[in-house]
Amino acid sequence: MYVIKMKTLIYYFAVFAVVVASIGIIRLYTSDDVALTASTPVENKEAMNDNSEVLSSAKKEKVEVPILMYHSILRSTNTHGNYIISESAFEADLKFLKDNGYTTIVMKDLIDYVYNDKALPKKPVVLTFDDGYFNNFSYAFPLLKKYNSKAVLSIIGYYTDLYTKTPDENPSYSHVTWNDVKKMMDSGLVEMQNHSHNLHTTDKGRNGAKKKQGESQAKYRELLMSDLGKLQEDFKTNTGYTPSTFTYPFGSVSNASFDIIKDMGFKASLSCESGMNTITRDPECLYMLKRYLRTPKKSAESILK
Repeated sequence: MYVIKMKTLIYYFAVFAVVVASIGIIRLYTSDDVALTASTPVENKEAMNDNSEVLSSAKKEKVEVPILMYHSILRSTNTHGNYIISESAFEADLKFLKDNGYTTIVMKDLIDYVYNDKALPKKPVVLTFDDGYFNNFSYAFPLLKKYNSKAVLSIIGYYTDLYTKTPDENPSYSHVTWNDVKKMMDSGLVEMQNHSHNLHTTDKGRNGAKKKQGESQAKYRELLMSDLGKLQEDFKTNTGYTPSTFTYPFGSVSNASFDIIKDMGFKASLSCESGMNTITRDPECLYMLKRYLRTPKKSAESILK
């Protein structure tokens, strides 16, 4: 009898141990801290798939954005070459854009769309002016105010410094001063960008900001950092603002410049290649943006229709 009772006790003890162990296992698998249930990996995998789909969908979002490129605006209709249009022609462009539902935006809007998930208007268009001629301030700026339109002006720092020191308000050849720059910025209609301090030239053995043949990458980096960096600092000193975009002089581009531009903090760059831009949520889409040159023979209407 004693032997039977011992066997019985051992049996009950074994059952009790199994039950206790089972409770421990159940607690282990249902603990919020550990969360090691069999279904957890599947749930995480589904969540990861959902996130991937959201990211993939975001990258697939795209907006077609045309960018028009202007240079000089003069009152005379007797224009010469492809880089000068009349004041009345520019006004006709602004009127066409307004009448046909376009919204003028600036580079900040494109950057905010890509980096900050901001929305863009239904029919966005960017108006860009290269070089910073005084006539942009004297003729184009009043029209921008009249039509409540925005534009992007990329200045050459050397000439803005020069005409600030020795003012000469000649629409045919003068450039904007820092005072002109500040007035346009304060209006909220004109965004300023970097067109180099003094690389808008071909008479120094270099074509704009392009890398020279045989020039080392280190020397080229030093050149761009110094020249573009000077204009960035001049902007800070004179306006408290830092340009976000580099506009290549003459559209002369070297692949070697791409990483340097990014390392300097530029979020975008403007080329002179013609074509439409597809803006997505991918930051790379903001570099080497294409632009349609507005010549006396190609109005905004003929370009966009």
